[in-house]
Amino acid sequence: MNTKKIVVAVSLLTLSACASMVVKEDDIVKKTAFALGLEKSSFTISDRADDGLQTTYIATTNAGKKYNCYVEGSFSFGTGSVVTDAICSEMGKSGSKPSTDTSCNALLKKAGKCK
Repeated sequence: MNTKKIVVAVSLLTLSACASMVVKEDDIVKKTAFALGLEKSSFTISDRADDGLQTTYIATTNAGKKYNCYVEGSFSFGTGSVVTDAICSEMGKSGSKPSTDTSCNALLKKAGKCK
């Protein structure tokens, strides 16, 4: 009976593996290249910070643009390690400006995309 509890405890610890164990540098580079539409060699990754399941970092392009980015990673016995797509926003840029397009609907208004 105790063996069963130990196996369950180890399984739960493994399933909740933190980002530093699941998210590899190569995953970050691949996901960031796709998110930014750039070649892998056209940017560098710095300031990586693993916090629970989330990894945050800065991507700096060869042209000098900087992006705040993050990915999330998890692990399961069925699929192995899984890393989400990168979410990036350019540093120093505020959100998108509201559109003056006449095709504004309630959803776009609520999202602040139009007046």
